Amino acid sequence: MDTRHITYFMAVFDHLHFTKAAEQLGISQPTLSQQIRLLEAEVGMPLFDRIGKKVVATEAGTLLYQYGMKMLQAERDAKNAMKELLSEKRGNVRLAVLPSDLDFQLVPLFVEFKTLYPETNLKAYSTIFVREEVLSHKVDLGIGLRGPADKRLIQIPLGSEPYELFVHSESELAQKNEVTLEELTQHALVMYPKGYLGRDLVDDVCKEQGVELDTVMDVGSAASLLQLVEAGIGATIQPRGLLQQHSTWPNIVSIPIADPAPVRHLELTYYADRFVSKAQQQLSEWLIDFFKSKTN
Repeated sequence: MDTRHITYFMAVFDHLHFTKAAEQLGISQPTLSQQIRLLEAEVGMPLFDRIGKKVVATEAGTLLYQYGMKMLQAERDAKNAMKELLSEKRGNVRLAVLPSDLDFQLVPLFVEFKTLYPETNLKAYSTIFVREEVLSHKVDLGIGLRGPADKRLIQIPLGSEPYELFVHSESELAQKNEVTLEELTQHALVMYPKGYLGRDLVDDVCKEQGVELDTVMDVGSAASLLQLVEAGIGATIQPRGLLQQHSTWPNIVSIPIADPAPVRHLELTYYADRFVSKAQQQLSEWLIDFFKSKTN
């Protein structure tokens, strides 16, 4: 089975639209349709149902997609392994990271990595869907919240980190040594929107305690939340390390939250049966050391 045909098939599967897939691939739509027909003839069954202008994957198409991802990844792994024979410090490393960690914590580590591996192309992506990106082979490494065990993945714990209350230094809360979640129902809060991992983690702990937090503003950026706190709009509940790693907010202080405080458990993940370059191995080791030094 030609991997070129698999690449064509995967594009159609992702878009469920022949014209859009052809544009992505840089070929004509008739050429793409012909290649898919050849692949269907090879496997002996249709891969897509064409109902008017709508394209739907068949059961055979869904099954081939699962194996197609592995085939294309195996081809990439072989090419990467050959490249390492030429140079230990070439290649690509794709990393998925939770947005707040990418914004505030990891840039100094990336600078150090690039100094040691100047010919390695490091691509860091901000996403809340870290595990999904790793499982779909869109990234090589992922740093996200700990999930259930998955035999397809290597999952390395990176420690735990409590959430704290970030307030303006002139706030009446700033002098407290500790606050409770119930106390925060009486104060203005700015938070991520519901559906964001950090917000849902906080809300789950509050729900267990019979507490419901109201917000005066919801924004999807950690930097924006800190700017709102700095402006005195409200306080926010964020991982402790977010403020510790960023020194440009002199008017913001963090206050521990009394037990049971929200806590995030981080892990490094990558696919278990794929090629791991030396650059990727080195970055993994640095990430493990970095996060373990910041947690617990």
